[in-house]
Amino acid sequence: LVPFLSSVYIFSFKNENGGAVVGLKLRSPPFLSFHHFLLLFPNSIMKCFCFFKEKARSTATEQKSAPASTSATRSISTNDAGTRGSSDSSSTKGTTKSSGSSSSQHGIAALYEERAHHLRAFDLGELRKATNDFSRMLKIGEGGFGSVYRGLIKPSDGQRDRMTVAIKKLKPGSLQGHKEWLQEVKFLGVVDHPNLVKLIGYCAEDGERGMQRLLVYEFMPNRSLEDHLFNRAHPALSWDARLKIAIGVAEGLRYLHEGLEVQVIFRDFKASNVLLDEDFNPKLSDFGLAREGPTDGRSHVSTAVVGTYGYAAPDYVETGHLTIKSDVWSFGVVLFEILSGRRSLDKNRPRPEQKLLEWVKQFPVESRRFSMIMDPRLGNQYSIPTAQLIAKLANTCLSKNSKERPSMSEVIKSLQLMIKR
Repeated sequence: LVPFLSSVYIFSFKNENGGAVVGLKLRSPPFLSFHHFLLLFPNSIMKCFCFFKEKARSTATEQKSAPASTSATRSISTNDAGTRGSSDSSSTKGTTKSSGSSSSQHGIAALYEERAHHLRAFDLGELRKATNDFSRMLKIGEGGFGSVYRGLIKPSDGQRDRMTVAIKKLKPGSLQGHKEWLQEVKFLGVVDHPNLVKLIGYCAEDGERGMQRLLVYEFMPNRSLEDHLFNRAHPALSWDARLKIAIGVAEGLRYLHEGLEVQVIFRDFKASNVLLDEDFNPKLSDFGLAREGPTDGRSHVSTAVVGTYGYAAPDYVETGHLTIKSDVWSFGVVLFEILSGRRSLDKNRPRPEQKLLEWVKQFPVESRRFSMIMDPRLGNQYSIPTAQLIAKLANTCLSKNSKERPSMSEVIKSLQLMIKR
């Protein structure tokens, strides 16, 4: 066929029902119309069509026969690895810690295949029962993605008492929500660290009400760092608790950046994504925007700019170039929030005080006025020298040149030395 055509395109994609759709697009040369081409080569065209039609039929049959939980897992492990949307650069892949291992060459998708067998596949009925049909009385959080409920489920072994969990229910039919749901399952199915929230399982069902996507996490009774820093309905965090939280989240970020075969960029580090357990140990949550880092000697990942205004690094916002140092910037912002008890952006304050990073510049670390930035709810129950060192560290994390920002390993060493003083 090819010598008689100026262009031949073969394309395939999945339709909304999971079946394969395959097509052949032909462009004939100027001297031969496509109608004439069909008359001259009918058998060739029909052979191509029959081959692709049979391939599509067999693929659709395979997918239709797969159990719901299996097909969901399969799509997670093979598609959309480390991306939030089609605007992400297709030339970037996951960074490898050990480029020689086969799993690292395939990034998060391969790691998921190896490690995610512990995740439970729940059906929607189980989770309805666990939450009294998603009762408002059990709702513990709400956002653009959907709602979070407290629930009770039976352990997988069925031998122990029911345990309390947090169940995130995404808004039905949301394509973006589905993508971020996939991200959560893939990344949290791979990671294992005391400062990352544990994903217990997931639910994926398609019905008359559209796509139903849910996630089941360990329950974090002390809610989020955001609640304790900015919501006066919650007790103020002590100085020791703040230091403990700062080191804990730094450990979580270091694990993502340096502790896996593939480098992971969290991309949405902020106080509301730091959850607190019964002992106020911090755990990073919400991996919907996480990305695999650069590989093959590249310095960054080129991607659509997403995240939360006020926490995103300016170099990332301006260029779309994402690196682990983008997370370091966000960590610097949160350090100042921990010190001051103020939000990075707060339109309820007078205009000169609305942007935290601009406001703290009025009170240099070495000046006598430095204590003006400290959270008044701390009273005098904190160490000024340690607070000054933390502010200096935060300023280093907020360097305009991303190469001058420390690694999270360096951040942890600095924090540990400060606490020992």
